Formats: sequence, structure tokens, C-alpha cells
Amino acid sequence: MRLSVSPRTLLVFLVSTIVAVSGIGYWYKAIRPFETTDNTYLKAHISLISPKETGYVKEVLFEDNRKVMPGDLLVVIDDHDFRAKVAQAEAQVSIETARIQTLETEKRPQEAKIRQEKANIAVAQADLERAAKDLKRFDHLAADGAVSAQTRDVAEAAYKQAAAQREKYRSSRQEAESRLAALEAQIDESRARLQAARAALDLARIDLANTRITAPFAGIIGNRSVQVGQLVKPGSVLAYLIPLDGLFVEANFKETQIGQMQAGQPVDIRIDAYPDSRFEGIVDSFAPASGSEFSLLPPENATGNFTKIVRRVPVKILFRPGTDVSRLRPGLSTVVKVKVR
Repeated sequence: MRLSVSPRTLLVFLVSTIVAVSGIGYWYKAIRPFETTDNTYLKAHISLISPKETGYVKEVLFEDNRKVMPGDLLVVIDDHDFRAKVAQAEAQVSIETARIQTLETEKRPQEAKIRQEKANIAVAQADLERAAKDLKRFDHLAADGAVSAQTRDVAEAAYKQAAAQREKYRSSRQEAESRLAALEAQIDESRARLQAARAALDLARIDLANTRITAPFAGIIGNRSVQVGQLVKPGSVLAYLIPLDGLFVEANFKETQIGQMQAGQPVDIRIDAYPDSRFEGIVDSFAPASGSEFSLLPPENATGNFTKIVRRVPVKILFRPGTDVSRLRPGLSTVVKVKVR
């Protein structure tokens, strides 16, 4: 038996279908309670293990994929040359220290001589003043005929002798002061050289310490690329250290998806490697620009033909505190679902 459908019924069915599909589309686009993407990966702040000094590797004390703790010794560079530089710097410090001590010893006699000459000058000044008074008195007496000219000449000779003695002491004091000033200048110069020698010693000790390369933090070390006897230089990569904690998800959402997203929203995280496990997280922050802006050659749309492309914005997602992430590794693919309502 053939069923007949009236045109009106067919029209109602078509309109209802269109309305339903439109409603579903509107819900999906406008009021759905979540945003999801599979353009996401686990990330971590991976540290490069690199030497600070040039030298030949003496020991390698780690294996790939092993856990290390802060301060664990990883690589030892042959340190014979560095120890020699430390010894040389220590010797220079000793030389400058001894020189300063010698100069300080030479200062003491000059300081004593200056004190003595100052005392002598004071005595000579008193003698000179007394001789000047005597000469003045004898000048008056000689003018009155009370004393002979010879007596007056004796007083004048005593005055001149006292003046000469004072100048002798002054000259001796000035000589000692000049010698003392020269010694102090040499001491200042030696102190500057001592400071430079101590700085050189500090640098030599730092260089020596840098021959022992240690783990900066707790993590898993891997991708070893160093062998005993290898010549290494600053900047060369010996291994990579992945932190035990600090894993996060970098989710690249389309620009049309982030309008309702904000920091603090809950996130459902699925790891492709562990499909049966579910992890919880929260939105932490948004990149300051779309991913294309950080590329080596950012897009230039001001010239030529323009084709609009939906950009993606990196969003940082953190695991909730207490989440066991010991099985997870940076680079694993994930799927995230952010609850926006």
C-alpha cells in the first residue's frame, strides 16, 4: 500500500528540520557550554645542560632517562689548567700583600722622624724667638753704648744660628713627609693591584668550580650528547633536563573560540597516550599574540592578494594541584575541553 504525503505535511517537516538544525547550529556556535581543541601538547620549561668553560670531559656521571636532584654532579671537565690558574692568582695575591706589608713597615720610621722633627722645630722656634729678643735688646744697649759692638755681634750670630737650626729641622721634616707621601702612593697602588689580584683569584676559582657541571633542579635527564674525552665549549648542549613538576598544556584555540574564555575556567584534559585517564586543569593565561606573530616570518597582509585565515591563539593550561603527572612527558598530544559556562 503506497502512503501519500500531502504537500503541506512535507513543508511542515522541512521547516521543522531546518529549524532544528539551525537551533543545534546556534547552540553549538553561541551557547554551548564548552570549547574544545585537539591542537594541544604537553609542555615544560626544558633546561639545556651546557658547560661554561672550554675543556676536555673527564667524567660523565649520568645516564639517559634517569632522575637527578638539584646539585647532582653530571659532568666533570679536566681541571688541571684551571687549578694552575688558581695557584697563579693566589701567588699574585700573596706578592701584593707582602709588598703592602713591606711598605707599611717603611712608613713607620718616616712617621717617627716627622714627629721628632716637629718637636725639634718647636724647640728651635723657641730658641729663635729668645735669640731675636736678645738681639733686639743688645741693639738698644749697643746704641746707648752700654755694651760693646762685639757683644752685640755675638747676639746676632746666636740669632742666625737659631734660624739656621730651625730651617734645618724644617727641611728634614719636609724630606720625611715627601718620603712618606711617596710610600703612601706606592701603598695605594699596591692596594689597587691587590684588589685586582683578588678579583682575578675569584674569577679563577669560579672557572674552576664551573668544571663541575651539576643539575640545576630536580628532573629527568635525557638526550645525552657528551662522551669522555670530548672537547666541549660554552654553548654546546650536553643533555636536556626536564623538570619533575611544572608540566602544562599549550592549547592552540581558534580566534573564534576564545571570546568566552578566561583565566580560572575548569578544563577537562585527555592524553592520547592514556585514553582511559582523565585529568583536570584550569586556564592559566593567554598568549599576548597569535602563534603566527611569533613565527620567523610573520604574515604581511598589507600587500598583494588577501586570503583570510583563522588564527590560533596559544592558551596555557595548568594541571590542578595534586595531580599525578609522573607518567606524562612533554610533547604528548592531548585533547582539552574548556568549560566556558
